[in-house]
Order: sequence, then structure tokens, then C-alpha cells
Amino acid sequence: MPQACTLPTAAQPLRVAEFDELFATAVRGQRRLSPTVLRWELDPAAESAARDLTERESSCCSFFAFTLATATGQLLLDVRVPPAYVDVLDGLAARAEPAG
Repeated sequence: MPQACTLPTAAQPLRVAEFDELFATAVRGQRRLSPTVLRWELDPAAESAARDLTERESSCCSFFAFTLATATGQLLLDVRVPPAYVDVLDGLAARAEPAG
């Protein structure tokens, strides 16, 4: 199955707004682990919202791989993309930067 985004165009601004809300309220830090992997440290209280959002995003954008983990009281969200989608990851990193 080819990797692609199937989110309807009309729904894309709403999804962007959901990510912006997560960035504004929950992101405590951001690190680029590699060109294709980004890690956000999130407020642990945001786990349910982050899990819901990333599951919905994965269901329509098959090129994203999201991994939530806890470590020493922190909630970590890793976002992984294939090399062809590094520009999409760059865009997410830029949107999260003011919060991170």
C-alpha cells in the first residue's frame, strides 16, 4: 500500500488546529533525533488527547509512525516518517517550535 494522506482537504485545517492546540498546551520540549525522527516531551496530563490525535492521524496519513512512551515521569511522543516525508516532519517541528 503506498504511503499517502487520505484526510479530506476540508478537514485538514481542523487537524492542523488540533496539532496546534497540542503544541500550545502540552509540548514541553522538542528534539530532532534524526532527519526522520522528531521527539516531543509532553505534559503527562495530555496523554489521552495525544493518543487520540496520533491514532486518528495515523489512520489517514500512513507515512506517520507515532510512538508514545513514558520515561521518568515524562510523556514522550516520537514521530517517525520515511525520508521522502522529511519536509512534512520539518513543518511539524516548525509549528511546535514556539511551544517547545
